[in-house]
Amino acid sequence: MTDTQIHGDVEDGFGRVADVFRDNFTHRQEVGAAVAVYRGGRKVVDLHGGSADPRSGRPWTARTPAVVFSCTKGIMTICAYLLVQQGRLDLDAPVTRYWPEFGQHGKAEIPVRWLLTHQSGLSALDKPFTREEVLAWDPVIQAIEAQAPLWKPGTAHSYHPITFGWLIGEVIRRITGELPGVWFARTLAEPLGLRTWIGLPAAERDAVAWMLGPIGDPGPEIDPVSERAITMGGAFPFPADENNEVSFNDPAIQAAQVPGAGAVSTAESLARLYAACVSEVDGPRLLTAESVDDAIAVRAAGQQVYGHPDAGHRWGTGFLVHSLPRPMVGPRSFGHDGAGGHLAFGDDAHQVGFGYVVNQMGGVDDERANLLSAAVRDCLGE
Repeated sequence: MTDTQIHGDVEDGFGRVADVFRDNFTHRQEVGAAVAVYRGGRKVVDLHGGSADPRSGRPWTARTPAVVFSCTKGIMTICAYLLVQQGRLDLDAPVTRYWPEFGQHGKAEIPVRWLLTHQSGLSALDKPFTREEVLAWDPVIQAIEAQAPLWKPGTAHSYHPITFGWLIGEVIRRITGELPGVWFARTLAEPLGLRTWIGLPAAERDAVAWMLGPIGDPGPEIDPVSERAITMGGAFPFPADENNEVSFNDPAIQAAQVPGAGAVSTAESLARLYAACVSEVDGPRLLTAESVDDAIAVRAAGQQVYGHPDAGHRWGTGFLVHSLPRPMVGPRSFGHDGAGGHLAFGDDAHQVGFGYVVNQMGGVDDERANLLSAAVRDCLGE
């Protein structure tokens, strides 16, 4: 137990979020963390506390970002929907319309949407990679082009833990002429003033929280295909090596564009990004109601081809949607969690944006994020 000092601001009516955030430090082994909530385009919760780097005692500040792992997928999906709204991307068109080389080995008819719904059959690649190849972008793209689907596309789903980012990221690159992290920075991060990057600038390296390996039950062993999927054929241990050292602490990984898992962000910036998707934040709302309707329609659920048994997750297009293991705030919630405990989402019915980032990765029974989102529901009267 600890009496970690909590810093930041909470508006009247959202004190329950502060109570739960503090309780995570006292009872749930929180080391350093931040949580932020927007409502109706206005920030109503912005809290942080603990240590950003227990090795040095560096405190977590309002500007401390962390590697947010699969929360990156939600960021990439927001980018894709913006291109849809600009008339530059059709989610139901074949990938080959934008990326002709993709169509090899039985992939010619795969629509872009299946890249986002974990139905493309490309959750793992046969090629083993070095870390340098993974970080160089083009070797992964070439391997995707040469890969045959692992199951008949569109007939089933399995979570694409790392390849997701390159699949939709290369479509974004073909349309915009820019790597997705560059396009995101120019189109979203800079206009909104976000401390969020897919490809961390060198000047920010020393600000990033040091991730601590998972605690608690690691869960059941996974099959060889899933092992290949999360380690990119052995390019790096994920999330941590045999000494429980987190591979994404490596500055080279943070600086590269690993677009399915490598974003670095503050909690406030994630909350601000999702708030901008569902309400006016320094400009017009980013996502139309039609885009949200499309995004939250359940496209994949139930037992996966590979990986852990079905735990009740439901997938829209690119986003996790409101479901038993990740309830968020209501049926119009959409977002993504990240390995170890991170969570970010938006909800247009409540005009809420939520972000929570940590540096102590949790195990399979980690309830910190769910308790915080439950506190937000309480504050909203849900």
